[in-house]
Amino acid sequence: MYLDHPKISATNSETEPDRLERLGRVYGYAIGMAEMDGNVACLSKLAKLHDHKGTLMVIWYAAPTTMEKSYFRRAWQSRLGDESERVEHALMLNEGAQPGETPL
Repeated sequence: MYLDHPKISATNSETEPDRLERLGRVYGYAIGMAEMDGNVACLSKLAKLHDHKGTLMVIWYAAPTTMEKSYFRRAWQSRLGDESERVEHALMLNEGAQPGETPL
């Protein structure tokens, strides 16, 4: 059993808890596609998922491939997600660097 799942958060999740539920579905959908492709590395590269006002923010520990980015785009575009193309990817900065993420 894999225990290091990404952190999942959403803007206004206290007043709109369905945002977290939606992210859970999107996460499962995207990782399911990765597993169907035999991509076992995708899960360990993923750091965070965040819903920022309808934009899916995918934060990675290591640079994602084009295919890995497409898993999250397709999941977010689905009826389980936001049905939009608003997906942004960024790399988690190393410790000791400036706070924040680096856009991909």
